[in-house]
Amino acid sequence: MKDNLHHLKQYEVEHPIMKQKGFGLNGCFRIPSPIARNIDMFIISSDGGGWDHVSVSLPSRCPNWPEMSYVKDLFFKEEETVVQYHPKKSEYINECKNCLHLWKKQNNDHELPPSFMIA
Repeated sequence: MKDNLHHLKQYEVEHPIMKQKGFGLNGCFRIPSPIARNIDMFIISSDGGGWDHVSVSLPSRCPNWPEMSYVKDLFFKEEETVVQYHPKKSEYINECKNCLHLWKKQNNDHELPPSFMIA
């Protein structure tokens, strides 16, 4: 995750899940969608437990690829690989409708298939 998220301070909001604004790389943000006029994305970022994590939700639908890519660029470095997991059905938890997550294991570069396979 980017070491300095000061560029996002203007979008930071208070939320019960985060007891206060601005501690570490943890926070809650309302950021305008890059593609949908008058729609804000609600974003929670955290860096606990050895993982960098960002959740992204919208009021009436899940975020799409352009929105998730935009958020990836806001919260993570250009050369960081970030993933969306699809866990086993037995371990699946859905506590927030219309929400997707980005994850990166700290101090670990996620292995990717060869580039010709994902082009």
